[in-house]
Amino acid sequence: MTTALVTGANKGIGLEIVKRLVDQGMTVYLGARDPEKGEKAAADVGARFVQLDVTDPASVQRAAEAIDSLDVLVNNAGIIGGRMNAPGAADVADIREVFETNVFGVITVTEAFLPRLRRSAHGRIVNVSSSVGSLAGMLTDDTPDSLGYRPSKTALNAVTVLYAKAEPGLRINAACPGYCATDLNDNRGYRTPAQGANAAVTLATVADDGPTGGFYDEDGVVAW
Repeated sequence: MTTALVTGANKGIGLEIVKRLVDQGMTVYLGARDPEKGEKAAADVGARFVQLDVTDPASVQRAAEAIDSLDVLVNNAGIIGGRMNAPGAADVADIREVFETNVFGVITVTEAFLPRLRRSAHGRIVNVSSSVGSLAGMLTDDTPDSLGYRPSKTALNAVTVLYAKAEPGLRINAACPGYCATDLNDNRGYRTPAQGANAAVTLATVADDGPTGGFYDEDGVVAW
């Protein structure tokens, strides 16, 4: 049976990804920082809970030791930060905190689980990114500029490409969920978390000859 791990998954898009993978017959580990919230969410959707704080290497290592084999890793955990951090009004400490979760946390988790994913016959990694990290759109779109969240997703896209290049036996891609109503944006988004899960689930279950090293939303390729 296929085994998956989704980080930051006790609510929002992460929880919807867990639900969909469970529905497809996978054994799914729901990773969350808070044991009480995580255990409840996992029980509600038929998943298994694992305590996992992506910014805490010891927590990540314990999670890796608790999961013997893994076929699918969805790096969903992410934060927007406490400030918008527009150029000229940047809070460097806040920006560092965003990168700790959105970039370094992904690397920490991926490194911990790579040995298990390499042993899988169908290893998949999906990094939940965002089109606001697209360099192609930064000069022309009307998204509020942030030196924290936006560049963190640009960096995550680069991390995705480099892992895909280094691990040709795996399918490794970045997924854009779109502007979804979640706690991340105070529920201002126009898409539901269930809709936001679409691209990640598609990439988590992509065929063995499917794409790798790409950036996709549910409609197809997103510009870098």
